Amino acid sequence: MRNSSLLLRSGLAVAAAALPVALAATPAAALGTGISVSTSGSTVSVTTTVCNQTSSNGMWGTASLLNSSQANFAQGRQVALSGTTSLQTAAWQGVSPGTYTVVVMCAANNTTAGSQSVIVSAASTPTISATSSPSLGVMGGLGGAVRDYGPLTLAVGSALVGTGVIATGWYLRRRAKPYRL
Repeated sequence: MRNSSLLLRSGLAVAAAALPVALAATPAAALGTGISVSTSGSTVSVTTTVCNQTSSNGMWGTASLLNSSQANFAQGRQVALSGTTSLQTAAWQGVSPGTYTVVVMCAANNTTAGSQSVIVSAASTPTISATSSPSLGVMGGLGGAVRDYGPLTLAVGSALVGTGVIATGWYLRRRAKPYRL
């Protein structure tokens, strides 16, 4: 039991010492994608620092935008990288909503700088609601009187108002004389 715990501790110490050496020997492309993709509305842009050497024709590299039905780099919408030795960029305008894969190829050594998926969502359009304000102030008191009603509606309304006036007068008169039931 004592020997196995000693062996375990020494194995962990060797692994901890070997890890920084193994990470330093790993190429940068294997650690991460090497590219950064972003979207803004219908524009997709990619930035990288991996393609820091130009080829014989002065190009940094090429970026390709692949939709879900495209399988290889040559089938996508290709754009040349532009920039400096510290940062290279490319962008696509008017990209329709969907899921895409961005692949970047460096021109100097013809290697892949990285690939990354991106989702382009439909742009939301703001709704504008116009509110009108009266030019001569508030037209109070008109209410439902703006609509023209027929003679039958006016007759029924007048009959209801008249019945209400008569009922109110009868009720108040009965209330004024408490000896009557």
